[in-house]
This record gives sequence, structure tokens and C-alpha cells, in this order.
Amino acid sequence: MSKPLNRERYLRQTQLANFGEQAQVKLAQAKVLVVGAGGLGVPVLQYLTGMGVGTIGIMDFDTISLSNLHRQVLYTEAEVGQSKASMAHAKLKALNTEVDFQIYNEALTISNALEIVTQYDVVIDATDNFSTRYLLNDTCVILNKPLIYGAVQQYEGHVSVFNHQGGPTYRCLYPQPPAANEIPDCNTAGVLGVVPGIIGMQQALQAIKVITGIGQTLSGYLEIHDFLSDEQYKVKLKLNPENKSIATLQASYEPVACKTVQLLSVEELYDWYESGKNFRLIDVREPDEFAEEHLKGAVSYPLLQLKPAEVEISTEVPTVLFCQKGARSSKAAQLLQQQYPSAHIYSVLGGMDFWQDEFDDEYLVHP
Repeated sequence: MSKPLNRERYLRQTQLANFGEQAQVKLAQAKVLVVGAGGLGVPVLQYLTGMGVGTIGIMDFDTISLSNLHRQVLYTEAEVGQSKASMAHAKLKALNTEVDFQIYNEALTISNALEIVTQYDVVIDATDNFSTRYLLNDTCVILNKPLIYGAVQQYEGHVSVFNHQGGPTYRCLYPQPPAANEIPDCNTAGVLGVVPGIIGMQQALQAIKVITGIGQTLSGYLEIHDFLSDEQYKVKLKLNPENKSIATLQASYEPVACKTVQLLSVEELYDWYESGKNFRLIDVREPDEFAEEHLKGAVSYPLLQLKPAEVEISTEVPTVLFCQKGARSSKAAQLLQQQYPSAHIYSVLGGMDFWQDEFDDEYLVHP
């Protein structure tokens, strides 16, 4: 039996045009699993609880540490050493007694993923490791559950919605996991305290949209936030139908060993131009970006059209991948490195933005 709607509590939401009591009822009936109660999970959990999601699963096997507190602001110094899932539950229950909580003081594993995820309507990935992300993705594909994705590092955050209404999956963005230690986590690279707070709220927003049907979700797009420059942009994702056909979980989701993609600074690339070094430059931005301006000698090969097996890569001449900010070139370099493990492949850090900051229009072509 559904609970009666508490009109006073949710009045400021139900007053909204195109939301109303109908959307509030959908929230009350929804079941959302949040995997991770850390930097991303804390804002997700707080807002979904406050907004009246009916059932929330909290899954986290970790304990609170002092180094968490600059970004995981639900917890206090006195709670260091306590279970994140248990402490989050105690505080969230005090925020909204109308919400039902399911607590999982355990890690998501191959043995429990299907059993747990099948109980929920929406899954939110608030984790910080690739093994769990791929396990979550595959589980959601098998069970046909939408997956709300968020990731943060240093001053940057990413958000998307996967496996929703026939849209792309996480494997459409990153087909294979990177090598162990190839991409550092927050413990290694650091993260500005407010960054996971902002990205977590974006994840909560996407979950609300998926549940209620209001507005447009980020399905089919990766939204990238650069908080140092206060810029954000979206990269269109392409569905690979093979990634929707997963029927069973893998035997293991541990990172595989592969050659790490090398980064090239814009200063190093400039020196290559100046010295006349022989290299191949591939611009993976969209055709309209390339047409507006590009580096001398670059060839256009948009990321969404990139088929590694069809790209001729020399093992003698370095291949340099280039985009606007560095995210797309990093992904392209990873894909090509998997196809050509013995080749010398580089991704330019900061892309066109860093190049123009340092060298303005030098070596730029304006058709």
C-alpha cells in the first residue's frame, strides 16, 4: 500500500509547473540504489532523501576517515572510523522519516550484483574505481536498469545517463578498463572539495528526471565540467549495439595490464613543430570544430567515427591525438593503443585550449 502524499513537506516541488503531485507520487514509488556513500554519494543521498524518493539503497563497505571530511560533509570528526553506510542512514532517516532505506555494508561483487540491483528502478554509480563501474554497467545492461554515472578528479567532473531508453552504455564511452594505476583516483590525484558535491547533485538531478520524466536527461551525452575555467560542454556518445547484448557477468572485473597512454604537453608538441620532428597529428574533434581552426598538418578523424582497426598507425612515427580540452583525445589514444600496443601514441594534455593559451595562433590553420 502506498503512503499518502505529505503535501506540506513537498509543497515547493509540487507547485512547479510540469511537476506537480503526479511527479511527487512517482518519486515516492521509486526505488533507487546508490553505490558509494562518499564524495559523490553524499549529495546524491541527501537530495534524493529530501525530495522524497520512496526507497533508497545505500551500499558502501568503507569507513569514514579524516581525509574524507573536506568533501563528504555529511560526516563529522567524531565519526571517523565508523561505517559510511550506517552513519549516512542514521542522518538521512532524521532528515526524512518517510523514506525507506536498505543498507548494504558490503562491496558490490559478481556474486551479489544481480540479486541486489534487480530490486531497484534506478542505479547511481557514486564509486571511484573502474572495476565496480564496469560491473555496475554490465549488471544494469543485463537487468535493463538505467545507470546514472558521475566521476570526478582534481578540478573536473563528468556526468551521464547510461542504458536509458535504448541509449548508450558506459562501455560505449569506455569499451575496456584502463590498466591498473593508469588513471589515478582522488586519493592519488586529489580533488577540490566542492567538485564531487556539484557532480553528485547533477547525478541526483538526472535520477529525478529519469524517475519523473521531466525535462531531458543526459542519455546519449557525456557532460564535462571544468571548474577552474567555469566551463562545461557535452560530448555526444554513439551507441554500440554490441554493448547492449551482454547476457552474463564476467568472471573477473579486475583491471587488465596494458600499455599506458602517454601524455604530451602543448610545449612539447610546439618543440616538435619547431624542430621539424616527424609525427602524425590526428584531430578527433567534430568536423565543424576542425573546419574553424586546426593545427598545421592535422587530419580530421572525429572520435564518434573512430574505428581503431581502420586507422593506419605506424610503429616508427609517433601518433599524436588532439582535441579541444584533452578528454576526447585521451579516449581516442586509449582505443588506438589497445589496437596497436607497440605504437608510440600520445594524447595532448589540454588540447586546443592550452595551445592557444600558450601560443595563440602559431601553427594554426584557419581555412
